[in-house]
Order: sequence, then C-alpha cells, then structure tokens
Amino acid sequence: MPTASTDLARAMAGAWNAGEPERVIALAGQATPSQEKDEGVLLLLGLAQQATARLTQATATFRQLAQWRPDVSAYWNNLAVVCRQAGDLAGAEQALLTALPLAPDDAEVHYNLGLLYAQQQHWIQARQALLDAVQLNPHFLEARLQAAYACHVCGDNTQQEAMLDGAAGWPPQPAEQALVLSAMLSVQGDLDAALHTLAQARLPDDEAAAGVMRLRIAAQRVLLHERNNRIEAAQDELRQLPLRALDALPPQARQARADGWRAHAVMAMRTGTPAEAETLYQRALACAAEDESRASAAFGLASARDRQGRYPEAWQALQQAHAAQLDIARNVVPELLAADSQPLQVAGSDAGTDTGVDWKPLSSPDSRHSPVFVVGFPRSGTTLLEQMLDAHPDFRSMDERAYIHELIEAMQLVGQRYPADLAKLTQQDANQLRDVYRRRVGRVLPDLGGRRLVDKNPLNMLCLPMIMRLFPHARIILCLRHPCDVLLSCSMQPFRSPAFMVLCSSLQRLAQGYASAFEQWYRDVEAFAPQVLEWRYETVVSRFDDQVARLGQFLETADTSPMRRFAEHARHKRFISTPSYAQVTEGVHRKAVGRWQHYREQFEPVLPLLQPWIERLGYAT
Repeated sequence: MPTASTDLARAMAGAWNAGEPERVIALAGQATPSQEKDEGVLLLLGLAQQATARLTQATATFRQLAQWRPDVSAYWNNLAVVCRQAGDLAGAEQALLTALPLAPDDAEVHYNLGLLYAQQQHWIQARQALLDAVQLNPHFLEARLQAAYACHVCGDNTQQEAMLDGAAGWPPQPAEQALVLSAMLSVQGDLDAALHTLAQARLPDDEAAAGVMRLRIAAQRVLLHERNNRIEAAQDELRQLPLRALDALPPQARQARADGWRAHAVMAMRTGTPAEAETLYQRALACAAEDESRASAAFGLASARDRQGRYPEAWQALQQAHAAQLDIARNVVPELLAADSQPLQVAGSDAGTDTGVDWKPLSSPDSRHSPVFVVGFPRSGTTLLEQMLDAHPDFRSMDERAYIHELIEAMQLVGQRYPADLAKLTQQDANQLRDVYRRRVGRVLPDLGGRRLVDKNPLNMLCLPMIMRLFPHARIILCLRHPCDVLLSCSMQPFRSPAFMVLCSSLQRLAQGYASAFEQWYRDVEAFAPQVLEWRYETVVSRFDDQVARLGQFLETADTSPMRRFAEHARHKRFISTPSYAQVTEGVHRKAVGRWQHYREQFEPVLPLLQPWIERLGYAT
C-alpha cells in the first residue's frame, strides 16, 4: 500500500504533467513535515517554482535536494540552471563543476556549463563544453546550435559547419535563435536554408513581442539578400520594413531599431546614397545593444563618410568600430591584446633557408592535378583573381577555406613540429595528408570532377612549406597591392576572426603583421623556389587584357576569354564569403588605387616600418 508521501508526489506529478505548475506548488504546501523531505515532492516543487519564475525559492529547494543527496548529479545540474537564471553565475558554475565528475557522460551537464560560459562571455570554454555535449549526444540540436554559435564567435569556421550539418532540416526554432541560425547559415553560403529558417521561426505568444520579432526577421532578410548580391529581392524585402514602423517601436526595442536602420543603410549604400546611409548608420549605432551590432554600424558609418570624402570623420568612426571589436576579441583571445602580442600567427617562422634541402623525394601530383593557390596579404585583390579563375570552366573555386592551416594544426596536435618534421614524412604520410585535404574539398565541391581546384586563402602565404611538401608542382599566385592601400582596406573591414579583429585594431599592429608575413614569405620562397606568379592589382586594373593573357600563360590555359567576364559570373554566383562580395560584381576600375593618400596623416607614423616593403614591392610613397 503506497505511503502518504508517495500519494502526494503522484498527485504533484499528475499536476505537473497536466501543465499546472501553480497546482503543484499548492499541493506541496499541504505536505506534512515528513513529506517535505520526500525527494519526489522536493524535485517537483523546485521544477514548478522554476517554471513560475520563483527563482529564489527554486534555488533554495534545489540546494536542499543537492545537500541531502550530494551524489545525484541531476540535483546539482538543476541547482545550476536556476542559479544561472537568477543571475548567480558563480553559484551556477560551482554546482556544475560538482555535477560534472558525478556524471561525466551527461550531455545536459556539459550543455549547461557551455551556456553558463557563454553568458559569462568565456567563449573558448563555452565552445569546448558545448562541443563535448554534442560529442556525447550528436542529436542534441540545442547543443549543436549553441556550439555552432560559440565556434562562430571564436572564428572556428570548420567546427561551425560541422555543428550545422543538416540544419536545413531542423525543427522550427524560436525567433531569437532562428535569427542566429540563419546568420550562420548565410555565412556558410546557404541562403536557401537561412531564408527557410526565418520563414519557420516561432514567434513569441505576446503580440507586441511578436511584432518586434517580425521587424527583426524582415531586416535579416534584407541583409541576407544584399549579402548574396540579390539587390532586387533585398529591395522588395525592404518595403516590408518601413521606417515609420521602426520609429514607432517602444524604447526597449533597441536591437530591432538598430537592425532595421542598418538594413536601410546597407541598401542606401548599394543604391548610391551615402549621405542617407550615414544618417541611418548613426541612428543604428546610437541604439545598438551588442558589440557586434555596434561594430557593424560603425564600420558602415565609416564607409558612408569615406564615400562622401569626409575622411577625418570616417577615421573617427573606424576607431569606434575597432573599439567594439576589441571588446569582442577580449573575451576570446585576451592574450592577443598585450602590447607585444603577434595576432597574426606566422606558422613555421623558425624555418631556415636550408629547409627542404634534406627532404626525401616523394611522389606527388603534377601541376595540372594540383590546386592553384592564390595567396597574399588580405585585401590585396585575391577575391578579384579568384572570381576570374572561377569564371573559367576549367577551374573551380571553393571560396575561402583554411584547409592547409588545418593540416599544420593536425601535425602539431600529434606532437610533430612544423615545418621541421615535414622532412620525416613518408610517402604514406604525404598521401594521407593529401587525402584529408581532398576529402574536405570534396565536401564543399562534390562535383569538382576534372576541373582544377582554386584554393584561395590569402594567409596560405604563411604555409608555403606545407604546400611545397604536398603539392611541390603547384602553381602559386601571389597577389600584390600597395602596402598602404592594403592596410587601409583591412582597417575598414569587419573581419570575423578574433585574431584579425586585434590585428586590424591599429595601423601599427597591421604594419608589423604585414612586415612579418612578407619576411617569412620571401624567406620560404628562397628556400623552396616555388612556381610563383606575382599578380599586381594596380597593373591588372590598368592593363587588364595583358594581365589576363599573362595569367593564362602561367596556368597553361589557352582560352582566357571566360576570365574577362568574371563580373557577370560573380553576379550569378550569389554568395562570396569575403568583404569584396559587392565590388567584384562591378568589374575592374581604379577607384581603390591610391586611396590611402586620403588618410596620409594617420599613416605617417607607420611609413618608416612599411617603407622597406613599399620599395621592395616596387611602389612609392
């Protein structure tokens, strides 16, 4: 015959299952002193208190349970969740770190620890805890989404893509999460999945809150279409986002107003009205609630002022943008904010000039069966060249991927030194590394077939030893542009990589990173003597046909006519991952040549550092 306490617990469970938390609490109030110590009664009471936002009482209830049964990880986990919801982050962390050794294989505990670290903006720890949760339970979709976002913040594009594999088929998400998911899917180039996610978003039950979310979703659709060079579709969406509706939003809807005004500003820039864009970006910046939104609005403001020839004011806006990005980077790579840090990691900088001399000869693909590597410091014209090659039917670009860097990291993770241990690679080792590279390429370009792969990643210029060990006959194209124009363009871009946020935060850091990169490049070129074509941006835009013919000769391609139609190809391609996604649809022009002269006053302090490279690369100040 069941005891009275069991009867009470069963009655409470029935009320809980019926969705009546208030009745659960009322039943718990009828408990006798002995029933108050029943685990089932306390657990249901705590859950009901949590569901009705009685967080102080829920915390006390779950703490009592955890103290009575310190061996039960679920009670510590429940305590951590309500502590986090109540704002007691230290208490939540202590509870989760108690639960973890009790249940190391419980994905829920790892997930909650990841959410806690994300709330604290400890993004490296959040990323690892959430990835651990997914490894323990690959079907835990909430964990996959949050892990993907943590990877997004940390600049880990490869793991972000892995976490979002199959996301197009996920169930509808709450509107706030749908916005995050659609933005990440767009970054991966999957516009259709991003739009589908927004179309299925679950709106809040409250009609006012739902109206606010509808406007945010409309703003996101505008930005998605514009980012994919679908300008007419973006303009159609913009009509669903009237400025009067944004002005009528309540004061607390700051982020919705910022999103909407930024969408209008982006389209004003695309339609050639930078003065209008400036006003809108100023409004967005004034009410942006997050560092990422502030940075985006400030970069847009700088661009709008630059377009109007108001260069000192544009530079002021850039300082606001970089300050916001440094706040983001501080929570991901705090060590890089030190004055003597090197945000641009120069892989294998200890390579001597004799590197490769003692390498054992290995069988390797010939030039036509090797990738074409497009390298150079970012913002040197690599995207322009990539789109020219991709427009040719014999070539196929996979957009910007860090696969060569990842092969280096894989070596280092197993204790091998890079580049020194490249000398020890056997034929089997090299074949395996090439197979890993090709498998990753195959996931992006399953239909590559017999076409030649274009691997465009500017900072592969720092990975020449690995390229030469795996693909010694590869054609490599080094993109060059006036160093000052390169640095200015980098300064004006909202890079997503936290390390690049730090690198671009000042011209001094950028100039040091530029010098370090080219020092290593020329040291490695001397050691390995690769087949390199120097592709100078200024010459390309002034003598385009001659340079296209030269490119075809280097790549042993007779018919280069498709390369001349790259702008049309780029317009039809839709997604291009780099900041040049709009410029490459316009064809070649000289508007960006010598642009740095408008900011010469800001460049004066770094010209002594850059001067040797300006001269060596054949430029002048």
